[in-house]
Amino acid sequence: MNGHIHHIELYVSDLERSTAFWKWLLQDLGYHIYQQWPEGISFKLASSYIVFVQTEDRFLDVSYHRRRTGLNHIAFHARSKSHVDQMTGKLRSADVPILYEDLHPFAGGNEHYAVYFEDPDRIKVELVAPAGS
Repeated sequence: MNGHIHHIELYVSDLERSTAFWKWLLQDLGYHIYQQWPEGISFKLASSYIVFVQTEDRFLDVSYHRRRTGLNHIAFHARSKSHVDQMTGKLRSADVPILYEDLHPFAGGNEHYAVYFEDPDRIKVELVAPAGS
């Protein structure tokens, strides 16, 4: 497991809203709720986990933007192109805007089948189909 990500921790502006957004997505990808406390929640898959923590009020004055220094986006493996298509449908049904809609599903190039979208804090998320699927 050397080199595998142990965990990622994201501070969010509204924990309840972020939990509702991320829970269905991560559970679809095979994650399960790992830990939960009043200020946060984590989801685990194998030996890696993702943590979401409520940002303290005193730090909410500057919102996140992926073009600033720091995290640009998080990309997950999808099971197949069909899985990307199914998730795209679920995102649209939930009124989650698809980024780069005019290039979807090849916004990353002709050999890169993926859907790009944003979480409630505008963190960009990508779901990528395996090559040749």
